[in-house]
Amino acid sequence: MSGYGTLLEELSGARLAVPFELLGLKPAENGRGLRLLAWQPDVDTIDVIDARDRKNLGTMSRLPDSDLFELVMPRRRKLFPYTLRLHRGGDQQEIWDPYQFAMLLEQHTIADRNRLHHHLGSRVTSCRVPRAGAVTGVFFAVYAPSARSVSVVGDFNAWDGRRHPMQSGSDGIWRLFLPGVGAGALYKYEVRAPDGELLPRKADPYARFFEQSPGNASIVCAPDNYEWQDDAWRGRDVGDPLRRPLAAYEVHLGSWRHHDGRAYSYRELADSLVTYVSDLGYTHIELLPVTEHPFSGSWGYQPTGLFAPTSRFGPPDDFRYFIDRCHQAGLGVILDWVPAHFPSDDMGLGRFDGTPLYEHPDPRRGWHPDWDTHVYDFGREYVQDFLVSSALCWLEDYHIDGIRVDAVASMLYLDYSRGPGEWVPNQFGGNENLEAIQFLRRLNETVYRECPKAMTIAEESTAWPKVSRPTYEGGLGFGFKWNMGWMHDTLHYMSLDPIYRKHHHNDITFSLIYAYNENFLLPLSHDEVVHGKGSLLGKMPGDHWQQFANLRLYYAFMYAHPGKKMLFMGGEIAQRKEWNHDAELEWGVLDDPLHRGVQQLVRDLNSIYVDEPALFELDQWPEGFEWIDLSDTEASIVSFARYAQDRRRHIVVVCNMTPVVRDAYRVGVPAAGLYREILNTDADMYGGGNVGNLGAVRTEDIACHNRAQSLIIRLPPLAAVWFAFEPAESDSD
Repeated sequence: MSGYGTLLEELSGARLAVPFELLGLKPAENGRGLRLLAWQPDVDTIDVIDARDRKNLGTMSRLPDSDLFELVMPRRRKLFPYTLRLHRGGDQQEIWDPYQFAMLLEQHTIADRNRLHHHLGSRVTSCRVPRAGAVTGVFFAVYAPSARSVSVVGDFNAWDGRRHPMQSGSDGIWRLFLPGVGAGALYKYEVRAPDGELLPRKADPYARFFEQSPGNASIVCAPDNYEWQDDAWRGRDVGDPLRRPLAAYEVHLGSWRHHDGRAYSYRELADSLVTYVSDLGYTHIELLPVTEHPFSGSWGYQPTGLFAPTSRFGPPDDFRYFIDRCHQAGLGVILDWVPAHFPSDDMGLGRFDGTPLYEHPDPRRGWHPDWDTHVYDFGREYVQDFLVSSALCWLEDYHIDGIRVDAVASMLYLDYSRGPGEWVPNQFGGNENLEAIQFLRRLNETVYRECPKAMTIAEESTAWPKVSRPTYEGGLGFGFKWNMGWMHDTLHYMSLDPIYRKHHHNDITFSLIYAYNENFLLPLSHDEVVHGKGSLLGKMPGDHWQQFANLRLYYAFMYAHPGKKMLFMGGEIAQRKEWNHDAELEWGVLDDPLHRGVQQLVRDLNSIYVDEPALFELDQWPEGFEWIDLSDTEASIVSFARYAQDRRRHIVVVCNMTPVVRDAYRVGVPAAGLYREILNTDADMYGGGNVGNLGAVRTEDIACHNRAQSLIIRLPPLAAVWFAFEPAESDSD
């Protein structure tokens, strides 16, 4: 074994970085013939078979004190395809030797750094061998530039890191083709750090499928041959999303509905959830993260598989089926996506190759104190490539319609949740994370260039400027931003006893001062109904009836306010308890007419919203909103108008924030004519007292609120009424 001593030692210790220099078929050392070396533990004998003519070329000899077998063929000059016939006791198995496929590895290059998932990970593939047919197996590729060695281990090789060492490349990628391995195989990577330390086995960062928890091995996926049926949806003209309605139903799939002690599967959700959300009239479903995650209690916000839908609800094709059914029903799908941090689980990205490959090496920038997680090193090009590839994978391969980027503020500020001495300023002495800013801009530019019908939404809780403005204007490039200020202010206002609301009138009106600084989405999210915060219904003051009236009023105010809409599941049925991720929603409350009334109100709000351009066409422009009266603090009443691009189409909204009926309440309106009452949250079908205006009110030629025309209306208690203007036929041309 002259010349191979060190390599053999590294092979036997699972430390070999260049297995193709030792194993496989090569010219003999003396230049006479060919020498074949194969490492096969737990084998008695090995025969070498010429794959072209099936001729047995001889039995390999075991080298002393090793599991390395050798066959010298002095008369052979040219390399040829071969198989190994392994004998164990009375059994035999014939395999292709993976270490004869060097050419396949050499041909593997990275052509598109925005789509690394097309090049890295595991994929079933075939290669044609001259005169021997096609050889099918799995090609593995993983980025670990500082690793001393990497082996692929799995249920196909007894999880033995000595059996299949991978070949290191100058680009930092380790590669290996394993013939005979197929879809469904479990695998991980066995990685040694630069100093030789054997790391905990790592899941594949690019895996498309994982074991169900508590397992965490990666699973080889079959080639993506899912036959999508959503061509009509994908080919539709989306127009300007700023001028389109967007009402999203936010869902945690694991706790929406249970049966037989378990959550619904993707395929069951494709029937039940899609039907339910469609019936309620929503335009979109927003999914809490479905990226694979080891800890269910994180709700998906601690992902380890950024390219894999969680296996908790089924395999990837079942997830595709769910998305497909959403699209066929006319529902878009938004995915909550988490690039702000990643968990410290041993099998995850932390110290992936023995160094801080994905995380920032300085814990003052690479560790998140709030969540005890790693933070990506956004200044590394490869990390940006990885994250951008993940976003495009969901948008392109899974047909997701948009991504909501979680915890953007934690990415933007170096001192986020950090005290003095716990953070490092940027090169200019500021607290802005310049690398994260660059990444977010690149992300948005790439998404809107490559997937122009998609949308990106930022959960950003500060006053960072231009979050939803184009990068060429100095913005971050998001399509929309969550209006967290609106949510906190209005929830605080609605939680007050109505007697005190007049002292906090600004909470309900302040949002219009900044409403057009960003392209806002109004969220009533999962974060507001967990961790001791109670349910939305539970936040409302007063007796049982008043709580429901307040909630109905709040929803109507939200839908009339500029901005797109989102409501977390359970809000539509006025769930009593706060959300529990381990239990299904309180569906039993629908036996109560008051709860059914809230559900019907949400259904009607969505229906009116998508049918009335005045409620969405000019969401992001001041021309779409006009205060009628925001100064009636004593009565705690606000009134305003919403306009379509055709200003003749407008809606007048009046909200009574007190439990007092206001008879003969006069409100100025933009035009003379008939105003039809299209919504009254006090209607008896919603559980109200049915105080209203008999369907319509005609204007009077009496000035009010600086307008020449006005209405006299009956304003129900703790209620909102909407009036749609109906132009005379002579005015409709």
